[in-house]
Amino acid sequence: MKPTLVILAAGMGSRYGGLKQVDPLGPGGETIIDYSVFDAMRAGFGKVVFVIRKTIEQDFLEVFADRFLKKVPYEIVFQELDMLPDGFSCPEGRVKPWGTAHALWVARKVVKEPFVVINADDFYGREAYETLAQFLQQQSGSSTSEYAMCGYQIKNTLSEHGSVTRGICSVDKDGFLESVDEQFDIDKNDKGEIISHKETGDIKLDPDVLVSMNIWAFNPTIFPVIEENFLEFLIINRIDPKSEIYTPRLIDESIKKEKVKVKLLQSNAEWFGVTYADDKEMVKNKLNALLEKKEYPERLWV
Repeated sequence: MKPTLVILAAGMGSRYGGLKQVDPLGPGGETIIDYSVFDAMRAGFGKVVFVIRKTIEQDFLEVFADRFLKKVPYEIVFQELDMLPDGFSCPEGRVKPWGTAHALWVARKVVKEPFVVINADDFYGREAYETLAQFLQQQSGSSTSEYAMCGYQIKNTLSEHGSVTRGICSVDKDGFLESVDEQFDIDKNDKGEIISHKETGDIKLDPDVLVSMNIWAFNPTIFPVIEENFLEFLIINRIDPKSEIYTPRLIDESIKKEKVKVKLLQSNAEWFGVTYADDKEMVKNKLNALLEKKEYPERLWV
């Protein structure tokens, strides 16, 4: 069974200042999504599921209609604020999406096979897809509750233009995640040290520590876990207009409750992404460098 690629592309881009999901960054006007789909297809994926907002559907289709949408099996799922479990309604005045775990939950009806989930604005590299596809192929079908995550060294995941959120990973002796400590205000100080600014005080981080960049290998058994956590989240946080349920935090809680096991895999591929508008030039330069190394064709879909 070929795995599916689920791309979370419903974000509002508040720090970026626009729809980074469809922003042209490659030499032929390619987006990061183009490269993600291209890499997944090369790694043997069979289908792509896009999670987007209804309001960006037209922009999305216009950008990708003449590219891979004619060549790759795909489905589109909408993530809207009022898509909630039975018994819950969206609080008046809320405009912020419910978070990445909610984005996954809304895709539950169309994803029936093992899958990898990614952010639309992150470039993970071909090796990450190959590594996670191989992991899924080694699993016993779609009934296991053992999953995987591809980790990246934190020193390679920072932005020069502002702080970032990263899930700091801790593993046991067998390479399974013990925790994913999501920290929200990470940057470099004047000495070049990586600092997490927490309410309890600044913490210096090891530049080689592996972090979650929200690239996970799951199968459909994760959806009941997500729903259970989402229900608990809504009971406690639904009236907070800025509350979100993040996949790393959900997985962290599920690991501690011994409901899931997650293998931490490492990719040697380079991660980069567009958190801020000023990151665009860096991403363009890195994509051009990969083309010069012949890792990608100059025009992906020709």
